[in-house]
Amino acid sequence: MGVRLMVVDDHRLLAEALASALKLRGHRVLAAAAPTSGAAELVVSRAPEVCLFGTSSPAAPGVFDPITRIGQERPQVAVVVLGPVPSPRGIAAAFAAGAAGYVRHDERIEGVERAMLKARAGESAIAPQLLRGAFAELLNPAAQPDDEGRRLLRMLTPREAEVLVRVAEGEGTRLIAAGMDIAPSTARTHVQRVLMKLGVGSRLEAAALAARTGLLERAAANGGAPQGAYAPEGARGTHQGDTPGGTRQGPYVPGQRG
Repeated sequence: MGVRLMVVDDHRLLAEALASALKLRGHRVLAAAAPTSGAAELVVSRAPEVCLFGTSSPAAPGVFDPITRIGQERPQVAVVVLGPVPSPRGIAAAFAAGAAGYVRHDERIEGVERAMLKARAGESAIAPQLLRGAFAELLNPAAQPDDEGRRLLRMLTPREAEVLVRVAEGEGTRLIAAGMDIAPSTARTHVQRVLMKLGVGSRLEAAALAARTGLLERAAANGGAPQGAYAPEGARGTHQGDTPGGTRQGPYVPGQRG
């Protein structure tokens, strides 16, 4: 029997994509919405069986306040958090707020579905290895915790970083090409390289991974990929990210076109 659910995420594209995938699997989606700050109002008014609550910042103060309110006003609704891993403090905060489960952001749709069914049945929906990892990290914190968003950003060239941001903004190949002043075939090649480096199979998965690991937020906060890397096609004699004189330019700002 399908689950009557709602999907909320700070990134509307991700909420709608997950909702569509779950509809195809026979579940009844009452709403797919953003941002998560409005989750409590929607849950109180629609009364689903399960609420999928996606966040890229589970350790941020107040991020799970809507879950606390849901527990107070609709205690029969099971909330399953979709968040980044590793995030031991985020996992602890989610359960402290009243969540019934925590699923890693890169879990397959089958895993999300299993978590929904367990949560609806009143069980804790979290993989044992994820729970063990969270406790291990809390008890023995690393001196410098891994920043997944930073790690991912280091994997990409500046040009690939811009392509990823544009993909996450929903741009297609031709729009990416026009915005970066490159040929569509070149844009397509950059997209394929991004997917390969991130280990994902589609643009949607790349956008989801970037959003849930904080890569997009890091790009916005730090300026993203350096400018100067995006010389028009045909430019020669410079290293990506450098000016002809070898000086790295200012940061790329998501949404900027040039």
